[in-house]
Amino acid sequence: MESAIPAASAPPTPAEASLTPIAAAQRIEALDVVRGFALLGIFLMNIEWFSRTFATFNEGMPRGLTGADWWASWFITYFVQGKFWTIFSLLFGMGFAVMMVRAERAGREFKQVYLRRVLALAVFGALHYIFLWHGDILFSYAIAALMLMIVLYGKARPLLLAIAVAVGLGFIPDWDGFFRVAGGLAAAGLMALYLRSNVRVPLPRLRWPIFCFLLLLLGAGLSIAAVVLWLLPDGPVGPRLPLSVFGPMVLIAAWLSWKYYEPAEKRSVRLAISLYVFAALAMTTGGVLQRFAPDPDAPPAVSDQPAAEQKSAEKKSGKTREQRAAERKAEREKDLAKNRAEKEKELRIYTQGRYVETVELGGQRFPEKVAGDFVFSAILMGMFLLGVWFVRSGVMENTAAHLPFFRKLAMVGLPIGIAIGLSGSLIAMSHTPGDRADGWGIARGLLMLGNLPACLGYVGLMVVMLHSKTAFSRVAVLGPLGRMALTNYLMQSLICVIYFYGFALGHWGMPRAQQVLFVLVVYSAQIALSYWWLSKFRYGPLEWLWRGFTYRQTPRFLI
Repeated sequence: MESAIPAASAPPTPAEASLTPIAAAQRIEALDVVRGFALLGIFLMNIEWFSRTFATFNEGMPRGLTGADWWASWFITYFVQGKFWTIFSLLFGMGFAVMMVRAERAGREFKQVYLRRVLALAVFGALHYIFLWHGDILFSYAIAALMLMIVLYGKARPLLLAIAVAVGLGFIPDWDGFFRVAGGLAAAGLMALYLRSNVRVPLPRLRWPIFCFLLLLLGAGLSIAAVVLWLLPDGPVGPRLPLSVFGPMVLIAAWLSWKYYEPAEKRSVRLAISLYVFAALAMTTGGVLQRFAPDPDAPPAVSDQPAAEQKSAEKKSGKTREQRAAERKAEREKDLAKNRAEKEKELRIYTQGRYVETVELGGQRFPEKVAGDFVFSAILMGMFLLGVWFVRSGVMENTAAHLPFFRKLAMVGLPIGIAIGLSGSLIAMSHTPGDRADGWGIARGLLMLGNLPACLGYVGLMVVMLHSKTAFSRVAVLGPLGRMALTNYLMQSLICVIYFYGFALGHWGMPRAQQVLFVLVVYSAQIALSYWWLSKFRYGPLEWLWRGFTYRQTPRFLI
């Protein structure tokens, strides 16, 4: 099947006809500038986790902050957090598309070259996560890039076999992470059906595309399962709310995908936006249910079951309703205690432990990260596909000709995205684990929902500034930083590990406002270093290694 993403039609240039890394003259300046800007946001967001344990990741702003530290945390939470990993994801998709378009124009092999590129990125990410810092996102991008290749080029039989193998491995004790791998592969298969299949299922008065039909069956199954679990007195409590949210949402998604299935050339951008919005809305809706639905772990004051039904349920389980509620509450307390233990363990290792303990912790957690990245890849693939659309449509290859579009992104996307996130701050800014009534689930969902338009707004702002005839055009200074994005990203981690961790200089616990100053100093030094380096060398050191492995040749290093 052909990809539903519209193909580029420009003829090949002589430089593109050979299998080599692109020359500096072929680079898209706007991509480098936006990438350099994104490095600032990523650094502002990441630095907090060199003075804060990862076990507190879902707890929002730290409590007890005052003055400049509170304002710094608030600004980064609502103007930076979540906006810049999405920009990086968008840029990753754009880079994918640039390689794909140029390969198509030159009539050369793309898939094998890109798979080598993904493999190299996975190695960088794994080494970064295990041996340096546990907040790595490079490996996540590698998994999502592999999934995107499946979406655009994968075949049904190998994919179904891989899903079956992953499911089988998931039944092995302590290998349940393979179920998430199977889920990620299944999601990639569904996306491939939506983009590339024209097979339709005949229904009364309708002919549904197979993707829409499968989504309809999935939504109906989830909804029925939710009803059954709510009716069963001894049924599992944990899945009730998630199924109650996802079932109806999948049914709505099935109807929308059927209604807007055509034209084929719009499927990729519709899928890209839908994936992200679906995840954000599911999180928000789940937060609403968690906030307002009865606590399933609370012991009932008065039974709402008829006496006969209650006695029947107690006879089957051998336990009273109060005993079952007490068991669920004890399980939750066990999870909370485990979370507290993780915080204490991380704090000790990062502040007092040896380097080898940090590596051991990374190695222990890496399999869990791999499994989680297969789930996270669905959202990342949405951003990648959106990035592909930006390049395929010609918008990024000729930004000067599309300035009205980028102005609209900046003037509409940025204020709307920030406002949605700030509306969540009116509900909650922090979360105490185990507290169902603080509204944090709603606030976090709204923040995530606003990240997409804000991300696009920042991209639009950078492009408009780049083409400005005023002093704003000096954002071009970020271009060399963006050309060395991989080197600079890993350099930020290395500097922070040395400066903050206990086995090195031991400055863990730097106040939030001072963290911002630290970022600005290091970031400014990276700009200067990138200019100096690229005045002597064609690539950053890690970019040179990455390109050499990708193209199976040694690129010229010196200018």
